[in-house]
Amino acid sequence: MRIAVDTGGTFTDLILEDGTGKRFVFKRPTTPDDPVRGIFDALAQAADSRGETVEVLLSQTDTFIHATTRAINAILTGTTARTAFLCTEGHPDTLLFREGGRIEIFNFTVEYPRPYVPRSLTFEVPERISHDGGIVKALDEEAAVDILLGLNDLGVEAIGVCLLFSTINPRHERRLGELIEHHLPDIPCTLSHVVNPTLREYRRASSTCIDASLKPVMSTYLRNLGHTLQATGFAGRFLVVTSRGGVRDGADVAGAPIHAVNSGPAMAPVAGRFFAAAETGADTVVVADTGGTSFDVSLVRNGRIPQTRETWLGQTYRGHMTGFPSIDVRSIGAGGGSIAWVDSGGMLHVGPQSAGAAPGPACYNAGGVRATVTDAALVTGLIDPAFFLGGHMPLDIHAARDAVERDVASPMGTGPERAALSIMEVATENMVQAIENITIHQGVDPRSAVLVAGGGAAGLNAVAIARRLGCRHVIVPTAGAALSAAGSLMAELGDDFSATLPTSSRHFDIGAVNRVLAELAARAAAFVSGPGAGTIAHETTFFAEARYGHQVWEIEVPLRGSRFDSEDDVSRFISDFHDMHEAMFAVRDSHSDVEIIHWHCRVRCRLRGDAGQDSMPTAARDNHARRVVLAGHGAIEASVADFSALATDETLEGPAIIESPFTSIVIDPGVSYFRSTHGSLVITLEAGGDDARASLAARRW
Repeated sequence: MRIAVDTGGTFTDLILEDGTGKRFVFKRPTTPDDPVRGIFDALAQAADSRGETVEVLLSQTDTFIHATTRAINAILTGTTARTAFLCTEGHPDTLLFREGGRIEIFNFTVEYPRPYVPRSLTFEVPERISHDGGIVKALDEEAAVDILLGLNDLGVEAIGVCLLFSTINPRHERRLGELIEHHLPDIPCTLSHVVNPTLREYRRASSTCIDASLKPVMSTYLRNLGHTLQATGFAGRFLVVTSRGGVRDGADVAGAPIHAVNSGPAMAPVAGRFFAAAETGADTVVVADTGGTSFDVSLVRNGRIPQTRETWLGQTYRGHMTGFPSIDVRSIGAGGGSIAWVDSGGMLHVGPQSAGAAPGPACYNAGGVRATVTDAALVTGLIDPAFFLGGHMPLDIHAARDAVERDVASPMGTGPERAALSIMEVATENMVQAIENITIHQGVDPRSAVLVAGGGAAGLNAVAIARRLGCRHVIVPTAGAALSAAGSLMAELGDDFSATLPTSSRHFDIGAVNRVLAELAARAAAFVSGPGAGTIAHETTFFAEARYGHQVWEIEVPLRGSRFDSEDDVSRFISDFHDMHEAMFAVRDSHSDVEIIHWHCRVRCRLRGDAGQDSMPTAARDNHARRVVLAGHGAIEASVADFSALATDETLEGPAIIESPFTSIVIDPGVSYFRSTHGSLVITLEAGGDDARASLAARRW
């Protein structure tokens, strides 16, 4: 038995996969003051559904997979550890200078961003290593020790060390690490050449300090969760989702917590790609995960999940860059808990502020009084207040109506239903713009994409979003309300190893490159025989980061093997680089020198051999009709059906509300839908549901 838990801003999602491969979804409100309590609330709900205690449930569980927002929440709320930054003498401004860029180039009223570690906690260490690894100035150990001994008086809780060219020669950084361990054994530290061996100074320094600042927070959190699980009967393997879309052992993530910064959102595109391929065979997929607090969107292109090194915590250029590769997921403050408000000019806004899990929307009756998207969905009839979370959490329709009328209807001089509909329309438009940023703005026509809608609030406007984008098909998986948790069960155990060795196509050092690749391969083999022992299969792939001479940025190019045996191998790699560059930028310069900077080895170990089968709890509710208010249609009667009771491959047509205990899916008039043999709800926005279903079947084959 396996359990995956995704702790989000509003709800904690849990998916239980039993011994037969069937998966069951559970949801409980997140408890921000103690996320572990929210996890165990979800575990209690899962155990109760099986007529068991939590202890019995956990004793049967061999793998517990956890995706968490704990790391990024600590950064955004400023609750990370007090961190000192040790750098090379003469270079204390690395975190301050950053990398250039403006969101609004003519807005000079924005305050210059503060560095992640202030100058008051930045210390210059006398030492210097040159670009070729030579020692220009030996490490002054006496001065270094004096610095370290002074950190206790400053209340420092973590230390980040980033010295110049430590990726070429880490000798000084390693020695500093030894000194820290000897003189300050209780203070965790991060060495830049270990956590992120890249040449780019700001990114390396930023990732080092972020990682160090998270170590006390995440090690405490993961240790407490692990101990609590063990004390409650769990004796299996505890895995944590990483921002690169894989999983690692909890102890490993506690030792390098930067891997968990985008832990939760990273798994939605993994699940979305799987469901889109299973239902339609599509390789261009927009994956939209709508929770209570945020709207996370990603684009699967040519079947590949995109990764980025441009991961910012907070606003681009104004926040802090992780400097670390992660799955490219864009997030905006738009979800079920997004607060609706009217500005002084009478303009309606939705988000980015959120009511979150506590106090939550007004309809929760938990202290929240502001109108939210969930309140608007209640007022327009899209959500049944008596069936929220399967009836475990009834909502107050009167509180929702009062909030919408006070916050939006009265300032706009309209009625509550019209105001609620406007809230839904603005939320939809915000989400459409977020999707356009990763499709149209990057040269991808969204009309060619399948929209996979996940998250508890996704069904409220998935069809409206698809209509605005021109998408023909929407897929709502059975486990879509917990899309990231579903992706966690599909994730592979893995790690990535990197090394810096500059060379070029004109002076390619085959011997040196092969030595680096052999070292990376050895590290991958150690991972396979260590953490990867017992997995059913593994794959090791190699990549290089290369660029044309004097370019600023590199692109990642796969290697055809694990070494270069001849000049022909080098020529084939250079040709692959030209092809990749042309595909990405429509530019090919075959006569220019190609510079290769970094070398990477990626190892992935499969944990499971089958995809599993999603199951949905039966609501035992009769089909009926309900008055709803929809954009472009006004007030109409819509049929209401239980998701679990839909017949397989029977084409139906809206208006309809398809309900499950965890989501409500709105089907507009004239839109056809059917439940596939895989269990997903497949929606088509073109006339002729049977023809559409036939075309989908053809695409599968």
